[in-house]
Amino acid sequence: MKNIKKEDISQEVFDLYDDYAHNKLDRRQFVEKLSLYTIGGLTVSSLLSFMSPNYKDTLLVKQDDPRINSEFISYNSPKGGGSIKGLLSKPKDLKIKLPGVIVVHENRGLNPYIEDVGRRTAIEGFISLAPDALTPLGGYPGNDDDGRALQKQRDRNEMLEDFIAAYEYLKSHKDCNGKIGVVGFCFGGWISNMMAVKLPELGAAVPYYGRQPSDEDAAKIKTPLLLQYAELDTRVNAGWPAFETVLKANNIAYEAFMYPKVNHGFHNNTTPRYDEQAANLSWERTIAFFRKHLK
Repeated sequence: MKNIKKEDISQEVFDLYDDYAHNKLDRRQFVEKLSLYTIGGLTVSSLLSFMSPNYKDTLLVKQDDPRINSEFISYNSPKGGGSIKGLLSKPKDLKIKLPGVIVVHENRGLNPYIEDVGRRTAIEGFISLAPDALTPLGGYPGNDDDGRALQKQRDRNEMLEDFIAAYEYLKSHKDCNGKIGVVGFCFGGWISNMMAVKLPELGAAVPYYGRQPSDEDAAKIKTPLLLQYAELDTRVNAGWPAFETVLKANNIAYEAFMYPKVNHGFHNNTTPRYDEQAANLSWERTIAFFRKHLK
């Protein structure tokens, strides 16, 4: 069979995957519905393989990149899951204290993609901490399906406390200047929004396709926001108009970008939802935003 290209896949398949990735379909239902699109030589197994993340060939910053130091640490989250593991990455040969960035994973734990984003952030001159909210359950299990199943077992507000504790840990780190931002994806986008609600001193928040806070919570935000949305992500985008209304009514500083013709997850370069142009542009904006507000 020929290699599948993104252009071979209908938008309905991407929408099905989104429902599956966000626990609206179990695997059996997903496979059943996927079978409706096995035409033109496509098979269910080939579609499943194509839609699944590829962590082998997609790292942009290797684990042993000579420009950075990257190691796993543990910090205490007394209101959350207790001792939490995270990947701490920073530029080598530090001569000055640097701003910090919390990198928040999706709804499946600290997988190789998010670890890579943590290292990418360090390459840009920040100290990054990418926690694993699955630590109390043994940590990211090595694949995203099991990771999603594990994360469903944890309370999301308790996990929010884990990332707030990461903020406190990084803020007091000896190599950090005390200015902290957060970037998060999917579930991590919601965490980023909620950290802005809970932490008025947070320096900057960049939620990628994240669920919005309630109107009451949104009105509490003091943190500058950079909001990154995907045009085809109707599920998350449904909450944007009300959120924007609250931001404007309360004079909350924000920038918002709606990237055309891309799906939820467009920054994740390990799946076919990835869009290189939107991912690169959004990341350039993210780094510029952090440099503006944290340096």
